[in-house]
Amino acid sequence: MSRRTKIGLFFGLAVVVIGGITALSAARKSGRATEVRLEAVGKRELVSVVTASGKIEADTKVDLSADITGRIVKINVKEGDMVQKGQLLIQIDPAQYQSIVSRTEAFLQTSEANLLQAQTNRDQAKRQLDRATALRQSNPNLIAAETVEQAQLAYDVSVATHAATRSQVDQARASLSESRSNLSKTTLYAPISGRVTRLAVEEGEVAVPGTFSRETGLLLTIADLSVILAKVDVDETDVVRLSLGDSVSVAIDAFPDTAFIGRVTKIGNSAKLAASAGASQDRAVDFQVEVRLEDPPTDIRPDLSATARIVTDTRKETLSIPIIALTVREHEDLPNELKQGAPVTADTGKGGKKKEREGVFVVRNGIAMFRPVKVGIAGEEHFEVVDGLQAGDTVVAGPYQAIRDMKDSTKVRQQSEKTAAAAKKGS
Repeated sequence: MSRRTKIGLFFGLAVVVIGGITALSAARKSGRATEVRLEAVGKRELVSVVTASGKIEADTKVDLSADITGRIVKINVKEGDMVQKGQLLIQIDPAQYQSIVSRTEAFLQTSEANLLQAQTNRDQAKRQLDRATALRQSNPNLIAAETVEQAQLAYDVSVATHAATRSQVDQARASLSESRSNLSKTTLYAPISGRVTRLAVEEGEVAVPGTFSRETGLLLTIADLSVILAKVDVDETDVVRLSLGDSVSVAIDAFPDTAFIGRVTKIGNSAKLAASAGASQDRAVDFQVEVRLEDPPTDIRPDLSATARIVTDTRKETLSIPIIALTVREHEDLPNELKQGAPVTADTGKGGKKKEREGVFVVRNGIAMFRPVKVGIAGEEHFEVVDGLQAGDTVVAGPYQAIRDMKDSTKVRQQSEKTAAAAKKGS
């Protein structure tokens, strides 16, 4: 036998041996059951909750800004003080505006004197015109026609002068009213009763109108803390589940050991657009929802961080499965499933073609088989089962990797306590 022949026989024998070992290993593996977490379908109470974060705000809040420019000479309150409606808060230096009032008062007096003079001149011109007209009518030879025309012209001029002077008086009165209004704006009073939650200026600073920026002209903020709101941002996928009056549990970071009860009082109709951190072209769409707290703490403050758990639906003693148990598989419709209206996640098509379905793996005699189910509301850890399962059915409830890779007719067995504990610790 040649050397080449011997080498060929050796490699052929090696291939046969390796193939046999592989086949034996596959056979042993195929007979091994996959360890999974099994759970029986049972009835429990489910609560569907939408969670959203936001801040605490007062229902009524007023930002006081300056309408004029001037130096602040007196601040009668400090941040945190309680104030009553009409209470003096801030005094702006009135000297400049007082001088303007004095100047416009003097201008008005001058204009009124000029108006009186113009009225006298008009009346005198009217009398002269009447005398000239009467003489001309009684005897045309006693007065020249030119004299009558001059009297008429003098009267027309006096009437126009009187009208112009009267307009000057009206202008002077308007200027005086404006200057007095500006003078009154140097004294700021509380528009509502409440607490000073923000004081943005100090004595000696110059108050300026916030024409282009609200923050620029802000002097202080007063909030009526008798009604407290939690304003939270709810994702667009969840806001459609909310209704006015929904019960809410509000957790405030400043009060970690207390949950406050509230009700949804307002749901935003327009979205708040906020650019996502990942890409400027992608935007997260949130809607602002207002929750009124029923019994807020007395020492609560605006702008505290809060998290709201809004209860959108509840179920009493309803069939449920773990959320992790629900998966999606291609499934061929059976006649009884079509009759029962099995849940569909894609078009069913014709001829019972395989389409993706939501469902679970039901275990019988150690064999897991996919079964389509229809689910309802989602609790924190379980889905409501509307159709497809019965109480007592055993489903595969974990781990996630096993459910993701599982196929029909997979042999399964209950996960050992040690393995389950390790998996729980790792998660």
